[in-house]
Amino acid sequence: MMKTVWSIYFVILAYYFMGTVGIYFINRKKEDMVKQEAWTKLLFAFIVTNIVFFSIGFNIIFFRILSVIIIIGGFFELFKLYRLSGYRHLKFFLLSVLILAVSSAGFFLFSLTDQGLILYSFLILSVFDGYSQITGQLFGKRKLFPKVSPHKTVEGLIGGTIIAVLSALVFRNLIQEKSLYAILLAAVIVVFAFAGDAVKSVYKRKYGVKNFSNLIPGNGGFLDRFDSLIATGAGITVAGLLFNL
Repeated sequence: MMKTVWSIYFVILAYYFMGTVGIYFINRKKEDMVKQEAWTKLLFAFIVTNIVFFSIGFNIIFFRILSVIIIIGGFFELFKLYRLSGYRHLKFFLLSVLILAVSSAGFFLFSLTDQGLILYSFLILSVFDGYSQITGQLFGKRKLFPKVSPHKTVEGLIGGTIIAVLSALVFRNLIQEKSLYAILLAAVIVVFAFAGDAVKSVYKRKYGVKNFSNLIPGNGGFLDRFDSLIATGAGITVAGLLFNL
């Protein structure tokens, strides 16, 4: 598995290189502060990706520990925003806690599954998340949910989805399945990754904040960074139970 992990890692570096080129063209004419924010976000996203990737690739026990840390951090941020709001919107908050609790349970069960499946899922959702932003900023014109998440565009969603689904063919050896299965699984991952990000955005807009916290420079907090991973893990768990994916 370690030989495969290192081979995949060089592919990830290629993805990041292409993304870096895209970010350069997006920000080359913008103000210095905007450029700095974009490069800070990319740098720390790369660091987080490495931490998660190697926690899965080296020893899956590390990822299981990391999943618990992510879950605890997520609940902490949820309660923190509720407290800072002056304990407003109690029913909405309780519903959010329930959604996070169910998703977290599914995410933790996901961390107990096959190492290859976990790594495959993480890579697909990372490609989707990263390239949705890049293609959206390069080509985006039509807002997807302007009141909830003003920076998301239809073009970004389409671009990220296409690149993520095609990436199924690059990473399919991790799950040792045929191309059609890998593409289908990638589509499932994209749906849940998008759903997780959308739910997070609704919660933040309800409480009028940009980020859950500033724990990860340029990337917000645990839920800002790992919302899609939690939702994807829960989604894969449910899909596995229902359809044996």
